[in-house]
Amino acid sequence: MDDIIKDRLLTLFPALRDTPADLRLRLDQEAAYIEAPAGAVLFESRGPCQAFPMLLSGSVRVAKAGANGRELQLYRVLPGESCIITSSCLLGNVAYPARGVAEHDLTAVVVPRALFTQLIEQHPPFRAYIFNLFGERLADLMQLVEEVAFHKLDQRLAALLLAKGEVVNATHQGLADELGSVREMISRLLKNFQDQGLVALGREQIRILDAVVLRNIAQASP
Repeated sequence: MDDIIKDRLLTLFPALRDTPADLRLRLDQEAAYIEAPAGAVLFESRGPCQAFPMLLSGSVRVAKAGANGRELQLYRVLPGESCIITSSCLLGNVAYPARGVAEHDLTAVVVPRALFTQLIEQHPPFRAYIFNLFGERLADLMQLVEEVAFHKLDQRLAALLLAKGEVVNATHQGLADELGSVREMISRLLKNFQDQGLVALGREQIRILDAVVLRNIAQASP
């Protein structure tokens, strides 16, 4: 790695600072810098897991596909974060159970399995970073399970729109992917919201007109 990439890595992943000399040398020699364009498939369900990625720029969408072909977004990975599914697969020596796709052009530093394991075993700050990330992601996934199991689709859609701000730049298909639904159902619900005067629909854009009513829908009792 050159010095610019190394500085970026240590800024985003401070747990790698102050590593023992032997690990720092291995990190310099064995870690690889990669680039991937938007839409690139980074890993597939049932594919082998061989390295630990640390995102420097861009984002990754991690999703689980059902037998009917529909996908449910599990989480996104942003710069300074990594993928807990990758961590668990490396630690458990198992294949990927989900799919990861680059949402935007991205750059990352990837660490081979053996070095990843050694960092966890011998560098407590890195081990703490990994397990803290597990805790955060597990809480997010528990919330996702609750939403899918106990909330209606219109509630989840209203909450998603509110979370994205007054103007939502997204396609109906993109919203459907995030909610684990299909485009036709999302389009029908959005048209219903528009008929009620809650949103205005444009080309790949949704403007929120009545956030109060949308919030009432999102928070309604099942």
